[in-house]
Amino acid sequence: MKVLVVVDMQNDFIDGVLGTKEAAAIVPNVVEKIRNFDGRILYTRDTHEENYLETQEGKKLPAAHCIRGTKGWELHPKIEALCKEEPIDKPTFGSTKLAGILENMNEEYESEGGLESITFVGLCTDICVISNAMIAKAFLPEVPIIVDASCCAGVTPESHKNALEAMKMCQIACEES
Repeated sequence: MKVLVVVDMQNDFIDGVLGTKEAAAIVPNVVEKIRNFDGRILYTRDTHEENYLETQEGKKLPAAHCIRGTKGWELHPKIEALCKEEPIDKPTFGSTKLAGILENMNEEYESEGGLESITFVGLCTDICVISNAMIAKAFLPEVPIIVDASCCAGVTPESHKNALEAMKMCQIACEES
């Protein structure tokens, strides 16, 4: 079984308060990746509460974003239309809940050799994609972890590239579909 993890493809990161032209540009690629993926698809959703600006993250990044229940928190409409499972809400960059789900899936398919691969796409390459890919690698070191760079965007093009290089050093395959 192959798994695709669609990370934080939310309005605030695409065309909202933290949006970039690079993030908007990958939406069609992510839509095609989802449509053509043969396996299970999981989604994450960056989720903050009204007190976001009082949190450590909010103090370091004082731009209220992905506040639960707002339009910015919602998945992009084209991604939402393809979503068949409730997204995994995560209050931090990386999700141990996601890692636990992947670990359970790997055990569930143990008789078939476990998970064949886990591919990550989404936003932002240099924050949440790298965090979740690294956690997945730590939880499942023998499962190939892949990042589809053509379906990711970073805070800046430079930080996107740096994150891909860092992941390659940690034996995460970074490819373009």
